[in-house]
Amino acid sequence: MVGQQEFVLALDIGSSSVRAGLFDRTGRLVEGTGQRVPYRLETGPDGRAELDPHLLCERIELLLDRVHATAPAPVCAVGISCFWHSLVGLNGQGEPTTPVTMWADTRAREVAARLRSAFDAMAHHQRTGGYLHPSYPVARLAWYRSLGSPEWRSSTYWCSFPDYLFRRWTGALVTSISMASGTGLFDTWRLAWDAETCRVIGIETEQLPVVTDVGQQLRGRYTKRWPKLASAVWYPAWGDGACSNVGSGAVGGDRVTVMIGTSAAVRVLWKGVPVSVPWGLWLYRLDGDHVLAGGALSEGGNLIDWIRQRFALPPEEELWERVSKVADGAEGVRWLPTIAGERSLRWPVDAVATLTGLRLGHDGVVILRAALEAVACRLADVLDALMAIRPEIGTVIASGNALQGTPGWLQIVADALGKTLLVAPDPEASLRGAALVTLARVGDQPLENLARAEIAEWARVVPRPDVTVRYRRIRAELRALAEGLERAVEAEGS
Repeated sequence: MVGQQEFVLALDIGSSSVRAGLFDRTGRLVEGTGQRVPYRLETGPDGRAELDPHLLCERIELLLDRVHATAPAPVCAVGISCFWHSLVGLNGQGEPTTPVTMWADTRAREVAARLRSAFDAMAHHQRTGGYLHPSYPVARLAWYRSLGSPEWRSSTYWCSFPDYLFRRWTGALVTSISMASGTGLFDTWRLAWDAETCRVIGIETEQLPVVTDVGQQLRGRYTKRWPKLASAVWYPAWGDGACSNVGSGAVGGDRVTVMIGTSAAVRVLWKGVPVSVPWGLWLYRLDGDHVLAGGALSEGGNLIDWIRQRFALPPEEELWERVSKVADGAEGVRWLPTIAGERSLRWPVDAVATLTGLRLGHDGVVILRAALEAVACRLADVLDALMAIRPEIGTVIASGNALQGTPGWLQIVADALGKTLLVAPDPEASLRGAALVTLARVGDQPLENLARAEIAEWARVVPRPDVTVRYRRIRAELRALAEGLERAVEAEGS
């Protein structure tokens, strides 16, 4: 139980930084304990998207040093939110044999295409909630095997990055139901590794972590390094998307989050049994009781950053004012913005970005405006698909640093969705979500009691009906463009 003067520590491990802080028993961040350490995703023209596991561990442990120094009292429990879909190989001693490959890594695209021939892709999707797609560890495992690389031969175990981190700290190679559910290797209905998938890609289930949500204890030198954490219960990491819903107050089948951070997603989290989701959406878990369904885009704030690095744009103080003056529809400029490949709704294994409709008079400002609209329109398509299986959705909660921090984007998203957005007051939703899930565990109380926030006083962004009509036409144009390009690529390859 959380005592009156005890705290929980929450970590949120993202693709570009890690955040941490202490939270009291009401779920509030303890003033002065919030810390952040950045790092950089390493990418390459071959589709590589990796993190160095040793460097990443060093950065995270440095962050814990800082938080530990601010802790006013011993911590009773530690909860971790971490990116889904990562993969790292370990040798027999539990040390990394590969970099950490991330969801944005597309090098397994050809192998993923072959897997779709070897598998019943639809049946695999229904069992695992995931896809035979480069974003998932299932495809990257098959890719490593196809290479016959030294990394494949020297790897005794395969796991997600937070599983390796957890083993480093506790000695136990375990993973949570939540983290396992994002691999494409896990049966989200039976809550066990999917033996058929493992057999086809050539690994044994014994090479994967033990699946458990039971907390562990810190070990060895770390108990001396962080004495205020030594007696804490350390829970295996949960997926950041599920934690984001919790931290945004979007718990229950009637609430959905629209999140734009580095990437983007639309998600609904409920307590109960899974549902069959159509091709285009995924189905993961927070734990054995809570199910998460939704769709994800590979682009979000990363696309905006990419444009700002490569196009001539005015200084920051005038950039967003000029973007706001571009008429809805971006003067006919259209993005298929899949610079990191495509996930929902089509899930092709080898998508690239496309920019069309350009004229001599267009500049980087118009291109940036078109990118904001493209992401918003694609999110609207995902929301429509999600509402087909969860028609009770009535509240749309907006979260994510990119969405809330980019001037004008909230209005564009509201217009594209045709829905009023309620703006989550805490932009660090995944961090707060990890704290709330931890508090529910140690306090033995329903998560819904802690996380289902009162939203009556939240800021609202109301859609403009005439603009929503315009965006419906643009959404249709973007779908037609995607379908046309997909046919052209297929014809070229035949």
